[in-house]
Amino acid sequence: MTASHIDYTIRFAIDPAAAARMDTDALRANFHIGDLFRQGRISLTYSHYDRMIVGGAMPVDRPLALETIRPTGTARFLERRELIAVNIGGPGRIEMNGESFRLEPRDMAYAGMGEDVTFSSEDPAAPAKFYLLSAPAHQALPRRHIRIGDAKRLDLGSAATSNERSIFQFIHPEGVKTCQLVVGMTQLAPGSVWNTMPCHVHDRRMEAYLYFDLDDSARVLHLMGEPSETRHIVMAREEAVLSPPWSIHSGCGTANYAFIWAMAGDNVDYTDVEMVPMETMR
Repeated sequence: MTASHIDYTIRFAIDPAAAARMDTDALRANFHIGDLFRQGRISLTYSHYDRMIVGGAMPVDRPLALETIRPTGTARFLERRELIAVNIGGPGRIEMNGESFRLEPRDMAYAGMGEDVTFSSEDPAAPAKFYLLSAPAHQALPRRHIRIGDAKRLDLGSAATSNERSIFQFIHPEGVKTCQLVVGMTQLAPGSVWNTMPCHVHDRRMEAYLYFDLDDSARVLHLMGEPSETRHIVMAREEAVLSPPWSIHSGCGTANYAFIWAMAGDNVDYTDVEMVPMETMR
């Protein structure tokens, strides 16, 4: 039985031909994830793409325990899973098997297989917002707290191509070890609006994006689909989108923004991608 403070939905895998026939409502129903951060609740989306779970936890005046949901088929949520939580709200705390870590905005915590996890906010007037990412695990790895200043930073792009950006790699082969989760954050500079263009696909890993650091009226047009059969989904602040392994994942905003990207699948190799030539895009 699911705890009263947890809601979940299930998203099934969609093949490229089916996605190409979808209208706007169908695309959003299958790939867009909204209402992630609701006061006093944990909201989860269980995806059949590499069994990734995407969610949000927003504790206010009491802690929120991450308890199991029916799709995992286990007595405890992380019995056979690992978890990454990134805080995009006010200061908060994550407790893992009795050890507590304080997460400032844009800090991340990793919980390995077998951990029990609880989230809390330091100030109910400015609650923490924990963006949650979980995938199946095959071994228990040490819990870790990674501050934004500790992430591997790469400054790429240029103002001339509207994609000047800083990439923060929280999880990478030379740093914190995971079973399969790879997570990072990209911050676009003022005046830059494009992400992941030229684009790519990676058939061995799915990906999920969370767009944030946007004004209420700002939007990002997220591009998806096969390179020869592209579609778009209009994204608002603090909304997520699922990207199947066969799909491109790119976006263009009405202003600069930040987004958290997360992958799960066969490997943790950032370079294992297939670049898409611009002349083949449709």
